Amino acid sequence: MSDVIAPTFAAREAVPPASAVAEGRAVRWGLIATAIVFLALFLVLPLFTVFAQAFSRGVAAYLDAFREPDAWVAIRLTLLVAAIAVPFNLVFGVAAAWAIAKFEFPGKSLLITLIDLPFSVSPVVSGLIYVLLFGSQGLFGGWLQENGIQILFALPGIVLATIFVTFPFVARELIPLMQEQGNAEEEAALTLGASGLHAFLTVTLPNIRWGLLYSVLLCNARAMGEFGAVSVVSGHIRGLTNTIPLHVEILYNEYNFVAAFSVASLLAGLALVTLVIKSILEWRYSDELAAGARH
Repeated sequence: MSDVIAPTFAAREAVPPASAVAEGRAVRWGLIATAIVFLALFLVLPLFTVFAQAFSRGVAAYLDAFREPDAWVAIRLTLLVAAIAVPFNLVFGVAAAWAIAKFEFPGKSLLITLIDLPFSVSPVVSGLIYVLLFGSQGLFGGWLQENGIQILFALPGIVLATIFVTFPFVARELIPLMQEQGNAEEEAALTLGASGLHAFLTVTLPNIRWGLLYSVLLCNARAMGEFGAVSVVSGHIRGLTNTIPLHVEILYNEYNFVAAFSVASLLAGLALVTLVIKSILEWRYSDELAAGARH
């Protein structure tokens, strides 16, 4: 009889009291409400303000901001810089992630630290580094001037600064993903006679495709929206070296608020598109992980 009563008594003790359940719900809903308030204040409200200010004088005034030649130069330059920087970071990020996740070699920890360096260095400082290297009084400035090569205040400097601040995005996204997947599938492919490149294209790449797309998306968004490093190396030459963020700053400083917010709405739109695609990729990737776990 005591053996029957003891489990029943233990089961009753294991049930949490109603007050604890109510307190748990209150904490949960309090955290959710706090998160929603923060998102509304620091994400939704600023984005709404950008578009509200951009269309404050109507659609015609909004479109006029894009009829200026300087605006088109800024847009073309931004797209060109992203088109150069993102593929470079894609190649570097995949190679670095492959080396770090699949192999052991001297200096591996140092490589990981260097990849994380742009996350800890201010973008303005990274721009100043290029000034010290390629400026007229910099380490290579004299040689560059003698040979008629211009890095600063031109496209090469903007591209270099953008690459510096964006190159961790692909690598840091793929390294834990490749480490989690391990080497078993690649080793099996190599055992069956596949070359290293063939194993990468047929085994590794399909396994990381959603993480790769996700990292490229974030890298592109950062490349197009970078301000600090580009501001230092570009020289702010209007109609020549101004990207979209720099053009927005100039318009705002000139009190041309409608045009400034109109051009800024491009970056805000990019942020919204990035958010939507990011959510889609995370959904697809989580579904693949769940399917893989079931199998």
